[in-house]
Amino acid sequence: MADLPLNSSNYFSSKSSQEMPSLEALWMPFTANRQFKANPRLLAKAEGMYYKDIDGNKILDATAGLWCCNAGHGRKEISEAVSKQIHEMDYAPSFQMGHPIAFELAERLVDLSPEGLNKVFFTNSGSESVDTALKMALCYHRANGQASRTRFIGREMGYHGVGFGGISVGGLSNNRKAFSGQLLQGVDHLPHTLDIQNAAFTRGLSHLGAEKAEVLEQLVTLHGAENIAAVIVEPMSGSAGVILPPQGYLKRLREITKKHGILLIFDEVITAFGRVGAAFASQRWGVIPDMITTAKAINNGAIPMGAVFVQDFIHDTCMQGPAELIEFFHGYTYSGHPVAAAAALATLSIYENEQLFERSLELEHYFEDAVHSLKGLPNVIDIRNTGLVAGIQFAPNAQGAGKRGYGVFEHCFRHGTLVRATGDIIAISPPLIVDKREIDQMVNSLSDAINAVG
Repeated sequence: MADLPLNSSNYFSSKSSQEMPSLEALWMPFTANRQFKANPRLLAKAEGMYYKDIDGNKILDATAGLWCCNAGHGRKEISEAVSKQIHEMDYAPSFQMGHPIAFELAERLVDLSPEGLNKVFFTNSGSESVDTALKMALCYHRANGQASRTRFIGREMGYHGVGFGGISVGGLSNNRKAFSGQLLQGVDHLPHTLDIQNAAFTRGLSHLGAEKAEVLEQLVTLHGAENIAAVIVEPMSGSAGVILPPQGYLKRLREITKKHGILLIFDEVITAFGRVGAAFASQRWGVIPDMITTAKAINNGAIPMGAVFVQDFIHDTCMQGPAELIEFFHGYTYSGHPVAAAAALATLSIYENEQLFERSLELEHYFEDAVHSLKGLPNVIDIRNTGLVAGIQFAPNAQGAGKRGYGVFEHCFRHGTLVRATGDIIAISPPLIVDKREIDQMVNSLSDAINAVG
């Protein structure tokens, strides 16, 4: 960590500013566009644990960008690898062609992956990873002589990206309702695992709620196992507000899916690459699925990239028919993009050399104590945590759901800390290079905001 100055006073050489650009042409994603453009928040630079806005103000990053920048910002190892690769070869097709760096990255990734997940398919985002995994499940069952297995089971409050497959198996109502007539048919949802009434302010995983996995048996009875292709869940539901699995819950899902020949997909777009204290949540919580979807921190958010990790038996079953025929009619123009792959290889080396996955686990208890110190502040009704991620949930105020959470988010930003608001839940998930002083700064900023918003 010696190459990263952890003293914030050293992060930026001077306070500079940039001219405000025109905001009219851009339709922003997942943003209240009119509200934002009336009071914009524009980030201009990033280094270490900090952003800098266009007015030159430093903003402590308590969100790793958008769950992406686990190695912190401005890593020279990554920018130099990108520069070198883009000079050597900026792009190469991946259909009926290949380039060495994609194969090298796949080998590095499977060295990290849980046992048996030894095949990697590259995508450009978490959304694409999810749709790829769903297609792989159908491909596998068809090749295995069980083409009737076409149903998918997701979970309430789950987030699996914004493709039509992902929002179909996802369980966030705002993402689904505008597109309800076009969603995939034959999809069911397990109940979510959030239980504020009985398990509020639990540190780590609750001992209550594992029985919710038994609903899967009811769905098997209803539809018949021979008609169900896969179950997809986030080990930890991040975008819904840091909703954790009860102790034993994921293990029970694994037992039921294996019993009935149903594939189990873990969506680890947020949890992979150190967020919960191991390379994968699957490893932290001792449950090995059949596929894992990833993106975000795979290359520290430097260039869009994702990957699906696949058990050998799925891949091998799909490798049937004449060798000259395409086995899986699916892929993306930028699958395994050479510059994105170079960024990923550099990122994996940082994770390894600086032992950032282990650092996440080492800081977990300090981080836990810090965020739980917010208990008792006005309108805080729950705090949830694991690894280096936490969710703080508020009671909605009289003006409507989400108003209090947005107020806390905005207050934190104005006073130099970036947190993430999802309705009346604030999530913090700092880069894994965070130190104790910066954890304290995040929590103090939240405390001030909660008291100010009321």
